[in-house]
Parts: sequence; structure tokens; C-alpha cells
Amino acid sequence: MAGNLTFDQLKKAVASGEIDTVLACAVDMQGRLVGKRFLAKYFVESAYDETHGCNYLLANDIDMEPVPGYKAASWSKGYGDFVMKPDLNTIRNVPWLEKTALLLCDLQDHHTHEDLPHSPRGILRKQVKRLQERGYLAYFASELEFYLFSETYDSARAKHWQNLDTASPYIGDYLIGITTKEEGVMRRLRNEMEAAGIPIENSKGEWGPGQEEINVRYAEVLEMADRHVILKNGAKEIAASEGKSISFMSKYNYGLAGNSSHIHNSLWSADGKTPLFFDKGAEWTLSKLGQQWAAGQLKYAKEFTWFLAPYINSYKRFQAGTFAPTKIMWSEDNRTAGFRLCGEGTKGIRMECRIGGADLNPYLAFAALIAAGLAGIDEKLELQKPFVGDAYQAASLPEIPKTLRDATETLASSKMLIEALGEDVVEHYVHTARWEQFEYDRRITDWELHRGFERY
Repeated sequence: MAGNLTFDQLKKAVASGEIDTVLACAVDMQGRLVGKRFLAKYFVESAYDETHGCNYLLANDIDMEPVPGYKAASWSKGYGDFVMKPDLNTIRNVPWLEKTALLLCDLQDHHTHEDLPHSPRGILRKQVKRLQERGYLAYFASELEFYLFSETYDSARAKHWQNLDTASPYIGDYLIGITTKEEGVMRRLRNEMEAAGIPIENSKGEWGPGQEEINVRYAEVLEMADRHVILKNGAKEIAASEGKSISFMSKYNYGLAGNSSHIHNSLWSADGKTPLFFDKGAEWTLSKLGQQWAAGQLKYAKEFTWFLAPYINSYKRFQAGTFAPTKIMWSEDNRTAGFRLCGEGTKGIRMECRIGGADLNPYLAFAALIAAGLAGIDEKLELQKPFVGDAYQAASLPEIPKTLRDATETLASSKMLIEALGEDVVEHYVHTARWEQFEYDRRITDWELHRGFERY
């Protein structure tokens, strides 16, 4: 994996005073960066080998509350340490923070120093190993959408997240004039991510007022997941420094478009030079391998939907006529379908999964897509004909799970994912999903108060 600094370069930058802080970060179940800020000289002296963190960080909810019932960590086990093993290939400077470098850590068992099987980066690394054993390299790219607000996070909280001022007052999908007004944040985001070793191809206005899409250059799948989480974290930090705020919620407002994270994926030869999905003579110019891969993702889409939509709110995005998919079907170039074939007739041919929201954890989402694709290859599945027309109105097509509860129970019974990821891993994330549902079920919402306070 590639940052933009070697360890030797980091040591020189620390010695010269160019860098005085090192962020040693791991990724939690929610896809957030967690970790420690090191005085740089101590990091390069000793912590570069390993540091430690509390294992409750992979057994808590989005509010950082310890969740009962996990096998991996609990009060009865004392919430001990795990090892945070720095991946020295991921070191990069952080242009938006003064004299700061960042790197990612793998989470390992405190005693065996093996990857924790339920750690998001470890889950993806396992699927990468399965690809490597077959001589494959996976290139992925994720498109992230978000809303940019002319509010600070403090002012949004003070307003109870209602009637917020978006960076633009009306929809500016592809409009250059309106997005020029948003350049204070977006220009910094493009340029400073590039300087941090995260190449940004472009940004554009999306189908909501103040909504943005940012496209990161495709990369090997683990590197892409690393880029994704650093981008999300950095985008919020850059916006905050400009007196703005950003939300990656799947659906922050009922009346507005949701935030997606479309995932492009393809297989290449181990050296990354030969596209394995491109075949001029094949139907749709998609090779037999590519067709099997896509067929696997279609077959198992219901089973892995939770990895693409992990929260109650995630399922509010799946609404007809909003450019978010509601049906499990593929198309050649049709944004109403859950999967879309892109780059047909070129070496860049790939499948785009349109199901995921911007709230997904990329390590988990990418791992699930790989597992399903490999299952399609192993089972030699045949790819059905592409759908043509308005998938929203096609009652006969299989539907994406409509609720978190549906997706959770489908995940729990997935033999394919249990085999590919491990029974304990699936159980761990099913428990996570059920806790999210439990927390929601016992809460009183504004919608309930509005409807029932006086009327009941």
C-alpha cells in the first residue's frame, strides 16, 4: 500500500522539524479513524513498531458506548488491549494539519500478533489474500457524495439539525456556476488530498442543494479503502477549518437526494497490467470471468446489503425516482438499477455497485463484494441479460432489503459470507446490526412527537 512518505523520509522530516506530530490511526467498525497523536520523535524512536489500544473500540457503537454481548470483547473479559501495528507503507503528510503525518495501523491480537479477524482492515486483507492465491488483483474506486453546509457543526447541533443552510440554495448537479461558490472548501479538498497522496480526479455538484460528489482515482482495493477513510476524515476537518460542515449521512433530509458511495470494481492480472474483465469477442465485451463475478454479486446482494447500508438511516435512501436503487439487477448504462456496467468496449470495463450509501465502511463493503464475486466464479454462475427500462417500476425484479431488520436477518443466514469471512466475523457484525436496531426501536423520534403529541 502506498502513502507518499517512506519511513526514512519521515525520520528526516522529524529530525529537521518539518513534522512534529504523527497520527497513528486504525479503522473502527463504523469506518472512522481512531488512534493516537504522537510527538513525532517518540513515534520514530519506538512506536513505529507497535502501540496499543483498548479492544472495546471494535465492540462499541457509534456513540462510543460499550455494547454488551460481543464474544471478542466485554466487561467480563476486562476490555484489554489489542496491538496497533503501524503499516509503514501508508505514511503520508497531512497538508491541512500543521506539521503532521498520518499512517494506518492493522489491529492484531495482543498475544499472537495475528490480525484480529473482526477488524475491518483485517477482513479486507483476508479477501485480498484469496484474490492473490488465484493470481488476481482487484482495482476498486468509490465515489463519495456528501452535503456541504454553511453551518459549523456547533451551529447545526444548536439548530437540532433542522433548517440548515446548505452551501448552495438550490440543486447544482453538474452546474459550474453554482459550484464555484463552494470552491473555498472543494478546491482545498481536491488539492490537499492530492498532496496527501490521495489523487482526486474531479468533484462536481450533485442532485441536492449543496450536495457534492468527489471521485478518487482507482487503486488496488486495500489502498482504495485506505484512501476512502482518510478522505472522509480529512473532508470534515477541512470543512470545519473553513467554518463549514459536511454530512455523509445516507439521507439527512426526507425531501432531498441521499448520499451514495458507488463502488466500481474489476479484476486484473497479478501485476496489474492485464484487465481480466475485457474480452472484445464476449457479449457486452465482458469476459466470462467478469460475467461470473457480476453474477455472484447479483446472487448474493441481499445477503451483503448490510455491509453497504449499516444503519437505520441507510434504508431511508432507497426511494424510487431519487437515483438511489431499489432493485437488484444489472444494466449496461442505467442508473435505476442496483448494478451498472461501465467502460463497455474498453480495458476499463468494470461493474459499478450503486447500492451503498456514503455511511458505509469501505473495508467491509469491498470485502463483501469480493466474497460474492469469488463465489460467482467458484459456482460458475451465468450472468442474466441486462435490464432495460425503469427498474423502479419493474415489480418482478428482486428488491434490495427495505429495512435494517430485513438486511440483518439475511446477513445472519448467509452461508456464503460465513464461509468467506468466518462464522465469528459474521456473528460479530450481526450483533452490531441488531444493537443498532435495538437502540432505534426504543427511541422516540421527532416524527412520532409531531404526529402523536396532540393527536393521539
